[in-house]
Amino acid sequence: MKAFAELLDALSFQPGRNGKLALLTTYLAETPDPDRGWALAALTGELSLRQAKPALVRGLVMERVDETLFALSYEYVGDLAETVALIWPERPGANRVPSVAEVIEQAETTGKSALPALLAGWFDAMTATQRWATIKLMTGALRVGVSARLAKTALAQWAGREADEIEEVWHAVAAPYSDLFAWLEGKGERPDPAHSAAFRPVMLAHALDEDDLERLDPADFRAEWKWDGIRVQVVGESGRLRLYSRTGEEIGAAFPDLLDGPAIEATLDGELLVVREGLVAPFADLQKRLNRKTVTAKLAGSHPAHIRLYDLLVEGGQDLRALPFDTRRGRLEAWHAAHGHPRMDLSPMVPFESWEELAAIRAGATGEAVEGVMLKRGDSAYVPGRPKGPWFKWKFDPHLVDAVLMYAQRGHGKRSSFFSDYTFGVWRDEELVPVGKAYFGFTDEELKQLDAWVRKHAVERFGPVTAVERKLVLEVAFEGLQRSPRHKSGIAMRFPRISRIRWDKPAIEADRIAALEDLLEG
Repeated sequence: MKAFAELLDALSFQPGRNGKLALLTTYLAETPDPDRGWALAALTGELSLRQAKPALVRGLVMERVDETLFALSYEYVGDLAETVALIWPERPGANRVPSVAEVIEQAETTGKSALPALLAGWFDAMTATQRWATIKLMTGALRVGVSARLAKTALAQWAGREADEIEEVWHAVAAPYSDLFAWLEGKGERPDPAHSAAFRPVMLAHALDEDDLERLDPADFRAEWKWDGIRVQVVGESGRLRLYSRTGEEIGAAFPDLLDGPAIEATLDGELLVVREGLVAPFADLQKRLNRKTVTAKLAGSHPAHIRLYDLLVEGGQDLRALPFDTRRGRLEAWHAAHGHPRMDLSPMVPFESWEELAAIRAGATGEAVEGVMLKRGDSAYVPGRPKGPWFKWKFDPHLVDAVLMYAQRGHGKRSSFFSDYTFGVWRDEELVPVGKAYFGFTDEELKQLDAWVRKHAVERFGPVTAVERKLVLEVAFEGLQRSPRHKSGIAMRFPRISRIRWDKPAIEADRIAALEDLLEG
């Protein structure tokens, strides 16, 4: 546990990607099994401890410190694990600090009634950093700036392999990955992903700079709509059918209606949508189906899931990814005609002769459930990652609104001492009504300026939320709007971010709700 705590602590203070990779590769090289495997599971989001809940940790510390002192400390620090780690009464030499494997194994096998005493014994023996890391590990809220992909990239660097080699076998192994490490160290066979309906790393596109059009030949590219859903991969193999997100997370439990139907022996790339009577529903409808462990028959019926297919990666055991896009598209059309699933259809191609013609088509599609168009070279292979040149996404320009800052909250991790989460609103008559919340889009220097402004202009606190004087205007960029009964305004923004701080603009000149209503209706 000591080495893992040092790793998490170092990662939380390391802003650079290369620096994080160096820390991770060193840990993997120097840490024995099974600790490094369990750490990898935690970093990639594959670890879930059923009994380790934040409420349990909170209850433990409340037995040892004054309730008011804890509340004030938690409000100031802004992070439960860090607050508990710092405020826990020290008892040096009380017990032995367990290993990562011991923490996981004992947390899973210890009965619910005996677990609090087990945790308390560990916390007594630990330093503040070790307590913090243990709580993070057990509750799954690491927040140290490491994505699953970055952790797998570090594993690949340590082993001298490509990250996509790790992705190819990832779903054929399980924590603590002893067979995976044995293969990477040359002590065992490569884990066999065959018959496991394994995920294939997805190919991504670069955002199109309109200056790019001057150097690109339209004859080399094919266009299709960029649908407003989430990218998914359907894998059918040896009678198994799995549904993955673009990051390789298995999400089939939330979409049983997609996994019913005829058997599939193929790997398909597409967009997950809600479709009713042939029409794509707003993204808000899809959100009701996302991030669920199960789904009721009623919800599945009222919000029918659908996949609009883009690409065919594997067919009948044959890997097609090295073939040109045009060839794969032809194979996809033939596959769909022969084996089409009732909840899947083809994303239509968009014929065009010139960039001017495509721009006009794109401009006329703003009322559809699309975010723009995709451009794919006809001769492009399906390459994992985001290679520069073969694929581009030409999204619609974001909408902008001038809104007034209403509330602020502290962030998490390295932002826990800053007010970095901002709720903003627009005017309805003489009242401000909230329409969104944003926590990115600004620079580190602007974050400091906003934090200082919030502290100077705070007027009231509601638990972790600080209300501020209604004086500061923020220019907010967003991708779209949707109806929301949770907001007093009845409207919520999709993907809002702070575009700039309007120090120059008086709050009374911020936008009114009618402008957003008109945009929503349009």
